[in-house]
Amino acid sequence: MSAMVNEPAAGADRVRAEIDLAAVAHNVRLLRRITHPRARLLVAVKADGYGHGAVAVARTALAHGATDLGVAHLAEGLVLRRQGISAPILIFGHTPPQWADQMFTNNLTPTVFSTAAARVLSAAARRTGRRLPVHVKIDTGMGRLGFMCDALRPTGSPSAVAELLETARLPGIDLQGIFTHFATADQSDLRSAQRQLDRFLDLLDQLERAGLSVALKHAANSGAILQMPAAHLDMVRAGIAVYGLPPSREVVSPEIDLQPVMSLKAPVIHLKTVPAGTSISYGGTYTTPRATRIATIPVGYADGYRRSLSNRGHMLVRGYRAPIVGRVCMDLTMIDVGEIPEVAVGDEVVIMGRQRDQAIDAGDLADLLDTIHYEVVSAITARVPRCYATAVPPD
Repeated sequence: MSAMVNEPAAGADRVRAEIDLAAVAHNVRLLRRITHPRARLLVAVKADGYGHGAVAVARTALAHGATDLGVAHLAEGLVLRRQGISAPILIFGHTPPQWADQMFTNNLTPTVFSTAAARVLSAAARRTGRRLPVHVKIDTGMGRLGFMCDALRPTGSPSAVAELLETARLPGIDLQGIFTHFATADQSDLRSAQRQLDRFLDLLDQLERAGLSVALKHAANSGAILQMPAAHLDMVRAGIAVYGLPPSREVVSPEIDLQPVMSLKAPVIHLKTVPAGTSISYGGTYTTPRATRIATIPVGYADGYRRSLSNRGHMLVRGYRAPIVGRVCMDLTMIDVGEIPEVAVGDEVVIMGRQRDQAIDAGDLADLLDTIHYEVVSAITARVPRCYATAVPPD
């Protein structure tokens, strides 16, 4: 069993997120094993590593087969650089041109979505007297960011090839990568994702014939890594799978042994026996139908444990499922432990994770919340201390 690294804020009186870095290492090695051997492996650590802690996840991933990192914004890249991480970092989102100096100084690679944006970055790069490495993003069907491929362009628009050639020729711009992003690679029906891939490959072929060869071509997210080997190309971008969660309920295979990285735990801090007819929590939305025992747990919606779990969710105590009763409060939640023997103040409660032969995973919570497990883990707030289990030695 991995030893826990103690943090001053991670006392026994509050909720904590346990982050198993050995599971990160396992997941990265698994993804490395199933990825085309010539492809680089970028690990997405945006949103503070999907709520797991970007720096710890990045270091572990790089030690076990990852080659690159991905973030959403410049500030996230700066956090990694200030912690001494030197691996290539791609910024997926918009980077204002006034931050060009920071990109140069910290060796961060921005993504360009349009020729107009590229021109602004070109001007900023020329002022520094240096060339700025960039990747360009192609919209092949996501409908979000990127140069639109020809299949999506209005009639009479300039071709994607023409715009990309113009972008590549701009002074101060060093076009090092080109990528697209799948909208439905996490579904069992891959026809739409395959159309996106076909559009991307066709564009790459047109660029080659026009004399533009881009060194790093990438498309595969976690779903495509697992289901679309033809999309692996020169690099893959692993996100949710690194954190031990399948891209969706439709992409689950016993052969893909992903290990969940985050568990959410807290102690019982108060316990009382109440008679039938006792109202629990704000609004009186729950009244005990019988005499029972109510345990108070120090987790609430300010920790990212959603209020909509009121009277719906469960927690694990002594290997049993205990129902949430009453409304989830900002800092506290109550559970009914009347049917669970010998519950005591100080007992460990598993809010998300495994206890004995019972488990509540991020997907279970997502189902109750009508959302996805990405949101569940990334919504755990900064006030919840992350406690890191030691990782296995680097490969």
